[in-house]
Amino acid sequence: MLAGVSVDYYTRLEQGRERNPSPAVLNALAGALDLDTDLREHLFRLAGLAPTPRAPVRTTVDDSLRQLLASWSHTPAFIINRQLDVLAYNDLAGALYSGFERIDNIARMVFLDPFGRNFFTDRDRATTSCVANLRLALGHTGSADDVRALVLQAHAASAEFRELWSRHDVRGKTHEAKEFRHPAVGDLLLEYNAFDVRSAPGHQLIVYQAPVGSPSADKLRLLGSLAATTSSDIP
Repeated sequence: MLAGVSVDYYTRLEQGRERNPSPAVLNALAGALDLDTDLREHLFRLAGLAPTPRAPVRTTVDDSLRQLLASWSHTPAFIINRQLDVLAYNDLAGALYSGFERIDNIARMVFLDPFGRNFFTDRDRATTSCVANLRLALGHTGSADDVRALVLQAHAASAEFRELWSRHDVRGKTHEAKEFRHPAVGDLLLEYNAFDVRSAPGHQLIVYQAPVGSPSADKLRLLGSLAATTSSDIP
């Protein structure tokens, strides 16, 4: 028995043959398996017991939020949605990701752009995080079709993605350290925090910072200066 549920019932639930699990059963399973908030919500969504979005998923970013991004000249910051599309970013984030062919989707940048293989130096963390984010996004009905299209694209093009997708890891963005290798300033160790945008459910503000007084902080300042110089040279 697991959480008061018989082995037979648990097997049917796991295989999708038990179509109507009760909230009590799901809560018991979540507790017995010690699921975190993301995994618990994912379990309920898969069982059809989580609320569905009442409004279409937004693909635009408010002007006020764009202005906020632009005002942070010393901090890379950008807006993503559930499927990791980059909806808006400030100048320093653009400079950080300048080596990519397109700054359009974090998963595509990690798995499909050749530049990403050297840029994300802690590749295991970058790849597992992306895949776990997409697995979580797949449970949201408002974005599921877009996520499926992205997953199919990455699944067809990347053996690395296929292997990670088979693990069924689920996790959202909160706080994490990232390691990058930028062609202009070298290795960077940055930490990010993710903030939900209340006015646009499914959107997150991602803000990177370097530890105060660290070599990475100096390199971020240099990157900002290089980006400003490049921008001023454009007629």
